Amino acid sequence: MPHKRHRLHNIRDQHAERNIHSDMCSVVVAGDRIFVRGQVGYTVHATKRRLVGPGDANAQADQAMKNVRQLLEEVGARMEDICKVKVWVIDRAYLEPVMNTVGRHLQGIPCAYTEVIVDGLARPEMLMEVDVEVVKGGA
Repeated sequence: MPHKRHRLHNIRDQHAERNIHSDMCSVVVAGDRIFVRGQVGYTVHATKRRLVGPGDANAQADQAMKNVRQLLEEVGARMEDICKVKVWVIDRAYLEPVMNTVGRHLQGIPCAYTEVIVDGLARPEMLMEVDVEVVKGGA
C-alpha cells in the first residue's frame, strides 16, 4: 500500500529568509502508522499561520497539541491512537509547564514519552516542539 501524504508544502514557504527548498508534508499515513510533523506554537492554517503565545511555552504547547488533534482528525485518527510523545524545550524551566499542558491533552491516554532540552529550534521564537508517533486503532 502506498503512503498517503497530507498537507504537502515546501519548507521555503515557511522559511523564506533561508535558502531551503525541500518538499515536505504535515502527515504521512503508512498503513496503520501515522507520522506527524513536529508541532510548535504556530497555527496549522496554511494561509493564516501565526504564532500563538510569543514568549509563552505553555501557550505554545497548548497550540501544538491542538494542531496534533486537528491533523490526526484530518486523516481519520484520534488522540487515543498516540503511542509515543517526544517533547523538546529550549529551557529547563519550560519542561514542567509544557509537560503539564501536553498531559492535559493526553489525559487518560498513557503514552511512552521522551523529554529533551535543546539549545534551540528551527526559529528563535519557538520555545517547544512536540512530536507524536501514532498507530491508528491502537487504543
